[in-house]
Amino acid sequence: MLILIAGIALFLGAHSLNIVAGGRGAWVSRLGEGGYKGLFSVLSLAGFGLIIWGFGRYRAEDWVQIWSPPIWTRHITLPLMWLAFVCLAAAGPKPGRIRFWLRHPMLVGVKTWALAHLLANGDLGGMILFGSFLAWAVADRISVKRRGDMGAARVQAFTGADAVAVLGGTVAYVAMLFLHPYLIGVSVLG
Repeated sequence: MLILIAGIALFLGAHSLNIVAGGRGAWVSRLGEGGYKGLFSVLSLAGFGLIIWGFGRYRAEDWVQIWSPPIWTRHITLPLMWLAFVCLAAAGPKPGRIRFWLRHPMLVGVKTWALAHLLANGDLGGMILFGSFLAWAVADRISVKRRGDMGAARVQAFTGADAVAVLGGTVAYVAMLFLHPYLIGVSVLG
């Protein structure tokens, strides 16, 4: 469990440099653009690797079931996950109406993903993992708002970027439905 927690701390810590340390600009001025990106990448990749390794070990050796989610949570989790994938796809570089509605679609996608998994998983490791990501995304959204970043610019009509977000998000969602047992070790379809 400690490896999982260390990975979460490292990954989310790297993604929280803007929240805690007064902004990306301060880090870029200290380290330079390349230094900042290098540090961010190394910390993120190391944290992600530790999360994967730690969660795998937790599932194999330290599993602690806190509660058993009722079956109806699956009926909420599946559409929430589709929404999470569409949100993540809407975070692309092109402006669109969906991106404008969500303001910060990546954060909305992370919050939706984390909430969906908290509904479907009643084990301690899952609660720590998904709860941490949910708390981080909420804190980051508050930080972004305090910095005055209102997010995506206003778009009056749906654009090709919206179609790409819905289609791309849906394709990724369907792929993950089938890949989840192989990548994560848990079937979501049966």
